[in-house]
Amino acid sequence: MTRHLLVPVDGSPLSKRALEFAFEEFDAVAIVAFHVLDPTDPGYSSPTDVTVKTEPPRGSDEWHERATEEEERIFDDARELASDYGGEFETETAVGAPAREIVDYADENEIDHIVMGSHGRTGTTRLLLGSVAEMVVRRSPVSVTVVRD
Repeated sequence: MTRHLLVPVDGSPLSKRALEFAFEEFDAVAIVAFHVLDPTDPGYSSPTDVTVKTEPPRGSDEWHERATEEEERIFDDARELASDYGGEFETETAVGAPAREIVDYADENEIDHIVMGSHGRTGTTRLLLGSVAEMVVRRSPVSVTVVRD
């Protein structure tokens, strides 16, 4: 039976490693690379370097256009990596708070497992910045594997 894995991708090295891990460690899988556009994030929900002073207002049409272009680059990279492994692969997107969208997608679709990267922040940094991975682990309706640096 094919297992359906959800792998959130944001273009970071850790999300790439999570995608590699999913292909390498799980047999007979269909993988969904999932990207969330977060209108509250000036960096287009990816590790893109941006200068906040010159970027369009978050959530504006211009912001959304740039975020969509960045998302397509992220998906192109994910497709290229997936082609090295074969198997079923698709991409999906959502707009909103990343942790909530990841959990909702897993809950509303036939997802058996989530594999995601985490920067492994601790202490004050984690408290101030929050942790998408931690929130997903706490709220997910399915098992979650966290790939750390």
